[in-house]
Amino acid sequence: MLKGLKIEVCEANLELKKQELVIYSWGNVSGIDREKQIVAIKPSGVAYDELTPDKIVLVDMKGAVVEGGMRPSSDTATHLEIYRNFKNVGGVCHTHSTNATVWAQACKAIPCLGTTHADYFYGDIPVTEIMPDDYIEKDYELNTGRIIVETFAKIDPDQMPAVLVANHGPFTWGASPGKSVESAVVLEQIAEMALKVEILACSKEAISKTLLDKHYLRKHGKGAYYGQE
Repeated sequence: MLKGLKIEVCEANLELKKQELVIYSWGNVSGIDREKQIVAIKPSGVAYDELTPDKIVLVDMKGAVVEGGMRPSSDTATHLEIYRNFKNVGGVCHTHSTNATVWAQACKAIPCLGTTHADYFYGDIPVTEIMPDDYIEKDYELNTGRIIVETFAKIDPDQMPAVLVANHGPFTWGASPGKSVESAVVLEQIAEMALKVEILACSKEAISKTLLDKHYLRKHGKGAYYGQE
């Protein structure tokens, strides 16, 4: 069942290890078949060196396992909440990559300080509110997804495929599992750059709206002209 999606999700998870965004079994990538309403996701606690497509778990939109002999990622409920609310998302990625997690643990949004950032993310990378105790004590993973969705009440998730969960770490997404990993790779890069800029010039202001629009929209806007036809 959905063999192609399982292969795609497995390869995306392995790319996290290749890009050095994860260690041991930390992190996970999922993908969704919107027509069948089935999500493929990494099994919980399985090291990347041991991961193969046949170990990828399939769940329905309520989190029930429909195929696979292993327990799905403990973050499955978070992924599902993102899929339920962000309709164009085809893949979700969660890591504890060092620099992005530093910003998350500091509970600070990553400011858009330059064009490298603006090429990919349309503005500051948002950080969620700190989760209240009742969100943590019951349905923690589901509530992690809910607080992400709440953070995007006035933000377009298609223009901002990343979020920092306060005191926790980053979640990213994209049109496919591979694109969600690409978002995570770029996020880690701009997180490191922004951290170093903060050290060198702690009062550095965000780039102008004009420059932000130019760099983001030339790649992603209606009249985008970056790349090939």
